[in-house]
Amino acid sequence: MPLPSGFSRAARARAKAATPVPHAAPRAAEARRALLARITDFFLRHDLEVSASNMASVCGALSGSQPELAAALVRREASGEPIDQRWLDTLTRLDPDGHSHIAALETLSEKLEYTLERFAETARDAQTETHDHRGAIGAQVEALGTPAELTQVIDLSRAMLARIEEVEAAMARSEVEIDRLRDNLAQARTEAEVDHLTRLPNRRAFERRLATAAIEARAAGTPLTVAFCDVDHFKQVNDRHGHAAGDRVLCALAGSFATMAGETCFTARHGGEEFVLLFAGLGAEAAKARLDAIRRALGARVLMNRDTGQPFGKITFSGGVAEVTDDADTRGALARADAALYRAKQQGRNRIELG
Repeated sequence: MPLPSGFSRAARARAKAATPVPHAAPRAAEARRALLARITDFFLRHDLEVSASNMASVCGALSGSQPELAAALVRREASGEPIDQRWLDTLTRLDPDGHSHIAALETLSEKLEYTLERFAETARDAQTETHDHRGAIGAQVEALGTPAELTQVIDLSRAMLARIEEVEAAMARSEVEIDRLRDNLAQARTEAEVDHLTRLPNRRAFERRLATAAIEARAAGTPLTVAFCDVDHFKQVNDRHGHAAGDRVLCALAGSFATMAGETCFTARHGGEEFVLLFAGLGAEAAKARLDAIRRALGARVLMNRDTGQPFGKITFSGGVAEVTDDADTRGALARADAALYRAKQQGRNRIELG
């Protein structure tokens, strides 16, 4: 409907902007349906598991909201190489945005701890000052005695003393609460770095340890090697024996790594059926030999499903090993170790490859 001629040009422009565009909503809905169809086709075509992490990666790439993922997908398709779970996991592992999120959380946590400490110092100082002030006022009140003309002054002073005592008690409670919050923060930090199934350090803890170990290795002039290990045919264990039994297999493997890798080895669960080991003081060949020994020992064991009494069969793992270079390119070392693990899988599994 045309607007009356008395309307200003600005009013006409605002009215025009507020007028719904015909068919805008249907077009948006159609675009969403098309994107969902592309995502569904992608999962089915590449036989991928429908998981939260996979959905985030695939949706980010196909929707264009994550250009780096989209570019990586285009390059992978152009090369003709398989787009499988391992490749998607590699993208997630080496995603720089993930590390920036961890760094941001660390910064926020440090700021919170600093704020708590400053508040605790302020509360302690204020408590000391009010205590001294209360003592001085109390002494003056007692010195005044109780002449009739001073009764009102004394009553007011005593009321002030009572109020100061209340403030002191509140500050004392605040200090206790600050200590409790600080303890909770420390516990939360610890829990945030522990895998709740295996009780090994998790990926977050590994990222922190890798950064520290690289600096220490450079300063000492000693080698540092990283290894990725992945349980072979783990999906078959879950399918045949159930996820609870699969969890027990992961716990058994975690125990083997923790006890056999050596005191200088930092072992963590990286996610799913994958573990990561950081060998301080060992070069790639020595780390490979130690990992091979663990692989052979695990392959000789017979693990039983305690619910059914049936054996799981031979449980093996594959591994990829790479040494962190002198320039401390930890991302490069992780990529080489991951590529070596991928080769080990392609070449028959139950083997360790150097990257």
